[in-house]
Amino acid sequence: QVQLVESGGGLVQDGDSLRLSCTASGLTFSGAVMGWFRQGPGKEREFVAAISTGSGSTAYADSVKGRFTISRDNPKNTVYLRLNNLKPEDTAVYYCAAALGYFRRDYHSKQGGYAYWGQGTQVTVSS
Repeated sequence: QVQLVESGGGLVQDGDSLRLSCTASGLTFSGAVMGWFRQGPGKEREFVAAISTGSGSTAYADSVKGRFTISRDNPKNTVYLRLNNLKPEDTAVYYCAAALGYFRRDYHSKQGGYAYWGQGTQVTVSS
């Protein structure tokens, strides 16, 4: 079975940084588009970032562009999300997701573009 396991969340202050990791098993990681989503308290899950199979293309939500960076290490079956200059509004559970098929920015910027999901890791940013 496919498993995605996130780690790296925590409690930080306004302006601090974190790096989230997601390690995958049960799929050909190098052939999967990977994405990050988040869900804040009382909010719907929203797109954060996505990366193509070979790291040639990335996509970011406008709210995080310039602050967050998605990357992947295919030999380690791991995708990362670097969160810089965190703000209280970034507080959320961050979820890793995997998709089959080739990368399309529109398709992989939506929840429906992904078949597999991790359990999430909590990021809390205090003011």
